[in-house]
Amino acid sequence: MTTEVRVPTLGESVTEATVATWFKKPGDSVAVDEMLCELETDKVTVEVPSPASGKLADIVAKEGDTVGVDALLANIAEAGEAGSATPEERPSAKPAENKASSGGASVDVMVPTLGESVSEATVSTWFKKVGDTVAQDEMLCELETDKVSVEVPAPAAGVLSEIVAPEGSTVAAGGKLGVIGGSAGVTGEATVPGSDAAGGEQYTTPDAGNGRPKSDVEDAPAAKKAMAEAGVSRDQVQGSGRDGRVMKEDVAKAVAAAASAPAQTSAPAAAPRAPVPADDAAREERVKMTRLRQTIARRLKDAQNTAAILTTYNEVDMTEVMALRNEYKDLFEKKHGVRLGFMSFFTKACCHALKEVPEVNAEIDGTDIVYKNFVHMGVAAGTPQGLVVPVIRDADQMSFAEIEKAIAEKGRRARDGKLSMAEMQGGTFTISNGGVYGSLMSSPILNPPQSGILGMHKIQDRPMVINGEIKIRPMMYLALSYDHRIVDGKGAVTFLVRVKEALEDPRRLLMDL
Repeated sequence: MTTEVRVPTLGESVTEATVATWFKKPGDSVAVDEMLCELETDKVTVEVPSPASGKLADIVAKEGDTVGVDALLANIAEAGEAGSATPEERPSAKPAENKASSGGASVDVMVPTLGESVSEATVSTWFKKVGDTVAQDEMLCELETDKVSVEVPAPAAGVLSEIVAPEGSTVAAGGKLGVIGGSAGVTGEATVPGSDAAGGEQYTTPDAGNGRPKSDVEDAPAAKKAMAEAGVSRDQVQGSGRDGRVMKEDVAKAVAAAASAPAQTSAPAAAPRAPVPADDAAREERVKMTRLRQTIARRLKDAQNTAAILTTYNEVDMTEVMALRNEYKDLFEKKHGVRLGFMSFFTKACCHALKEVPEVNAEIDGTDIVYKNFVHMGVAAGTPQGLVVPVIRDADQMSFAEIEKAIAEKGRRARDGKLSMAEMQGGTFTISNGGVYGSLMSSPILNPPQSGILGMHKIQDRPMVINGEIKIRPMMYLALSYDHRIVDGKGAVTFLVRVKEALEDPRRLLMDL
């Protein structure tokens, strides 16, 4: 008797998906609710659990296939029935164990839980080599998902006798990364994929100059990745950890310090890449894009290819907002325990404008327009790992204090790489503040499937004509990028004018005008 594995409901208005990864092979034993495969839609990733226990008899929809809702994915046979593949045809699911000279059994290093809705990661860095001695809880390697970095500690003390997943390989949650032998030296062969086990090379750890191995004062893995992505060299960062270990926050401080210094001009990369002279090539560094950076690149390019993006500009006099903030910021912080910033004013102003121009808060789904009768505000945040957009849900129902608290909390989680997928999904409109980096004017790119994004910029004193007199006023350029397929020019300009009016006279927000 066999049990069918079918495509589950994929979500509202989603009718098909792509089979991304199979975690089991024909003939493998499976338990009830054990994850069999992962499907990808244009909105979410869906994991498919096993509906029964037994053996995976066959796979009907292979990786890369497109399947509809309720389509047949595979069949599960009862435990006593044979699958479509014989043991000789299948790769061994359990590598031979490596024994230590002490006679103790080896310990597998497994992929830890990667977070909600995250089922795979890329092995970015191994901090140990085959043959290295490791202590329990010492960092062995670092994994990258499309949202966060995960450090994998050693589950036991001993010798790293095998690396199953080398750098650059993709691993599933619960997959095997390596093997740790006993606490004494390894007497058997220690192997790494692609290497010759016979007469294996013995690795030694360079001395750090203070009598301890360099690995004892290794910089935090998250800090290494942050330095690589930010283009900051090790000697530019002052470590605050034990024995001078560089931490992630140290890199953020170094990046901020570099941003305040005069920027140096760099030439843009050419495409296709021109031949590089040998002496220049020796000074180049090639770093693989992180999964997060690949996701950002793909989504932004998809937005350009799909939407008819147009940008309209205006400027806002920030005098009244700044005066109101200066008058009440101390009292506000004392009562609510959070600082009063400009983002709550802009969020409130946008929510107010979205009620009048609802198409900016809508999205296109096929041939339908879906209007959102709520505002889930995305707030773009730059982190050492890349741009993320956490979502403040029902921002239109929040007070100034609730908005400021939510933005502060999401910002902290973004910088720490602790945002879940759920916290970055479902946004209906986005605000991006390039002004914190000194941007005077820019054209933001839509965050699909949203139809609008507001770009904030630097506040700069400029001479303005006020009632026939020239006065110096703190001015900010505003940019609204919108999808011209759904938002007409009149609606876009009206939206931006309403935001301008609300900020130049904040009392309008209180009076709902």
